[in-house]
Amino acid sequence: MAKLRPSLEKPTLDKDLDKVSLAEEATHYIMRGLAAPGLAALFLIVSMAIAASYFTGASGLATVIAAAAFAGYLAMNIGANDVTNNVGAAVGARAMTMATALAIAAFFEIAGALIAGRKVALTIEAGVVDGSRLVSPDALVWLMMAVLISSAAWINIATYARAPVSTTHSVVGGIVGASLAAAGPDVVKWWTVAGITASWSISPLIGGALAACILAFLKEFVVYRSDKIAAARLWMPVVLGVTAGAFTAYVLVFALVRVAIISLPTGLLAGGLVGGACYVLSKPWIRRHSEGLENRNQSLRKLFRLPLIAAAALLSFAHGANDVSNAIGPLSAIVAAEGGLISSQKSEAPYWVLLIGAFGISLGLLLYGPRLIRVVGQEITRLNPMRAFCVALATAATVLFASALGLPISSTHTAVGAVFGVGFFREWYTRHSKRRLEHVRWKNGHSDLTEAIETNFAEIRRRRLVRRSYLLTIVGAWVITVPASALLSALVYLVLSGLFL
Repeated sequence: MAKLRPSLEKPTLDKDLDKVSLAEEATHYIMRGLAAPGLAALFLIVSMAIAASYFTGASGLATVIAAAAFAGYLAMNIGANDVTNNVGAAVGARAMTMATALAIAAFFEIAGALIAGRKVALTIEAGVVDGSRLVSPDALVWLMMAVLISSAAWINIATYARAPVSTTHSVVGGIVGASLAAAGPDVVKWWTVAGITASWSISPLIGGALAACILAFLKEFVVYRSDKIAAARLWMPVVLGVTAGAFTAYVLVFALVRVAIISLPTGLLAGGLVGGACYVLSKPWIRRHSEGLENRNQSLRKLFRLPLIAAAALLSFAHGANDVSNAIGPLSAIVAAEGGLISSQKSEAPYWVLLIGAFGISLGLLLYGPRLIRVVGQEITRLNPMRAFCVALATAATVLFASALGLPISSTHTAVGAVFGVGFFREWYTRHSKRRLEHVRWKNGHSDLTEAIETNFAEIRRRRLVRRSYLLTIVGAWVITVPASALLSALVYLVLSGLFL
């Protein structure tokens, strides 16, 4: 038997090959974890190379190169955190895969930034601080550098904590903090800051309420009708017409603001015309796609899938057009100051600056976006295409409504508030809807309504439709965004000014 033992063991060559295979697998596993940071570092190097190639100022080249790197870092963090709100609901509703959502969002973010994001007023002119009271142009350069560093750092922390925050509020907080450190409290326009603070509560409440109202309408007039398909043929063209009109006005008034100034009444008129055309054209489309569908909720979800994808794409376009300025505004101010322009001038961002912002946002989304896409789309509450569609429509309509009233508003807070609104409405509807009770009674074969009520409350006790832990985390991050970014920015400015001024 001792002589047979060697023949049962693996040859030495096979053992060595197994070790090589295990080593290769371990290397691949480690390298996958390093791929995203490696690509991010490569992008920052490319950003610095672009700045070195295109900046034509007589001095300050090293400063502009450093600012380009920090602007690229901020842009990637904006993409990882803020853009996820545009496609999170669609992914959570399974209207599109994660890969499709990333591709659509990245493409339309770049398109929005390149087409409609070039004209940028220097960030100092956003109404947050009085630029005429600031100190020398050199101090302005380091103030904006502090804004880039602190805003990017705070958004990075929030993304790591899986909390979607407003990147606009982060940049505003950075400007306030650095300006306080540079010139004192008199330079800050505190009423503007108070309005931004008010939007913490106003925008999510409006977005949540509107999303709940849209979902209530769909449930009442479509979902719980005896003939769901006939109800969908009647009301879906109306809903799609309103959606097309709202998004048209949203894009014209806000996304294209840096291409042409379109007043709110003009945008609403154009939205009404497009909405009417969409209503007429969508009626035969709905009828054609609803033929042969079963009289069940799953059929309705299929009808909402394509409109939801279109809504996600339009939200991404509008976001790219507007929020790219959060990344390139401070960089544009630094480039202008180092190039000899005074801080009160409005300027058109150099194209190479815009490229850094546009591709940085998309790269951040592709590399780190899935983390928060899952939070917004899957982990707060359960979404389907109909509920996700309510979130997208409520987000666009709320921004229009609040802007018409002159309220500063955050699209991030609005979108997340709409997701919570849908979830909390479903909890309320489960408890109080007579139609829901009739549905439970019919589904479970109860002859007595009392049995249906007991079954319904048993389901309520068994599960909650909104995860409260995420609500507390997100609200906490919202509340401290401006103070935290302001404190970080003030500290960074004091360090930079002490070293270079």
